[in-house]
Amino acid sequence: MTQASPHPAHNGAHPVPQHTPDSHDHASDDQTEILDLDAEVLAEHIASITAWLPVESDPRHIVDLGCGTGTGTFALLTRFPEAEVTAVDASAGHLHRLRERAETLGAADRVRTVLADLDTDWPELGRPELVWASASMHHMADPDRTLRKVHDLLSPGGLFAVVELAGFPRFLPDDAPSERPGLEERCHTALAQHHADHVPHRGADWGPKLAAAGFTIEGERTIRVNIDGSHSEAVGLYALTSLKRLRGGAAHTLTTEDLTVLDQLLDTDSPLSILRRNDLTVRTERTVWAARRT
Repeated sequence: MTQASPHPAHNGAHPVPQHTPDSHDHASDDQTEILDLDAEVLAEHIASITAWLPVESDPRHIVDLGCGTGTGTFALLTRFPEAEVTAVDASAGHLHRLRERAETLGAADRVRTVLADLDTDWPELGRPELVWASASMHHMADPDRTLRKVHDLLSPGGLFAVVELAGFPRFLPDDAPSERPGLEERCHTALAQHHADHVPHRGADWGPKLAAAGFTIEGERTIRVNIDGSHSEAVGLYALTSLKRLRGGAAHTLTTEDLTVLDQLLDTDSPLSILRRNDLTVRTERTVWAARRT
């Protein structure tokens, strides 16, 4: 399971996707890149979510389900400096990248990685006080089963944080590009239909599902993101990588004219390349549910 599939942050996460749990044992380079860019560009917003969590006391053991390359893992290690994190993912490539980052940050002794597909048998994960799942729950084959598993996993009084994305972020102005105004929105519309057909739990209201699994909802919060990327190289790369993945999900429904202009945006040698634009913004939403095992 990874953090994001077509979204960063994604796929979480999951462009994330991010944050995206899947059954593969490898991570594509572009997905790893998009998860890393998601962490860099949205670091402030991720930190605001971890700061908001209504923990009763600082957790000592945290489990990050669908950790991807570690966006949530490292944010949680920063927020809770005495904690250790068990990072779980089905992508060996993502876990390798996470371990490399942990070594670089001097946090290797605070991170344990576990390779597992949580749609099958669960590994031994201990008894955490906090479980974090960012851009991963909607990819579970049976999310209600997963919620019950997390409920049983948590220490009594422990907290489960579910973070979900409102899909891919938007980057271009509504009237851009001038050659095909509204192109990005048409891509999003096509991808939304793809998700409706193949990812039925995307956009679910997790509050009732959490309550049905035995949790008490402590809070719900939506974070609205609007970041000026006009002078940010990272935002340009984030837009480029995200739109490449967006193209993969939307190409079959786009017109030839739309695809031609989209490919010009994605061509880093083109004068129309998205990397040459100075009007980019990052616009998206994340919703977090905080649920307690009582």
